[in-house]
Amino acid sequence: MTAEPPVPSATAGEPAPRRRRDATETRQLLLDAARQRFARDGYAATTVRDIADDAGVNVALISRYFSSKEGLFEACLRAAGDELHRTAGQTPAERVPEAIARHIADLGTAGLSSQLTLLLRSSGDAGADEIRRGVLSRASEQLAAARGWRPGEPGSEEILLRAQMALAAGIGVAVLRSSSIQLEPLSAATEQDLVGPLRELVDALLPPH
Repeated sequence: MTAEPPVPSATAGEPAPRRRRDATETRQLLLDAARQRFARDGYAATTVRDIADDAGVNVALISRYFSSKEGLFEACLRAAGDELHRTAGQTPAERVPEAIARHIADLGTAGLSSQLTLLLRSSGDAGADEIRRGVLSRASEQLAAARGWRPGEPGSEEILLRAQMALAAGIGVAVLRSSSIQLEPLSAATEQDLVGPLRELVDALLPPH
């Protein structure tokens, strides 16, 4: 495990030095800080200095762990994609509606998660938007695959279209439940309240095979 350089011991009257962090912890600090910054300020307005200051680390460490600001943004989006993949792609087909309902309910009404905000907010950067598009594309493909989609087979285009519509519906529910909108009774709905309608929606768009 790689460790960051040790901090010299403090002398009398000086604050105690921060403990040494390992590479894994530092990388996660940068990811957390970047996700919050990108979600709040957008890609273009965020600087690597902002992120490093928020994380409390040397700005040079962004280049060490992520190569560049774009590399860090891509890592944040891939983490957001992992969140969608766990919901859409690693669930038995018959349990997909329940997984989507649970995920939406877990977001609560405090606001959209920073991961979801990253996937929705336009960055103003063509490269960043292409990364975002790829993450959402993979998530919809995994959802389609859970209902029998295979690339190139007859009808595959329609199944993928329907999977994208189901994914968009799930994201839309999360948006309408968020603190900035709080559309009732959707905002107050529990996981149990959401399961039935979402099952009907997903089954209508993606009939079980």
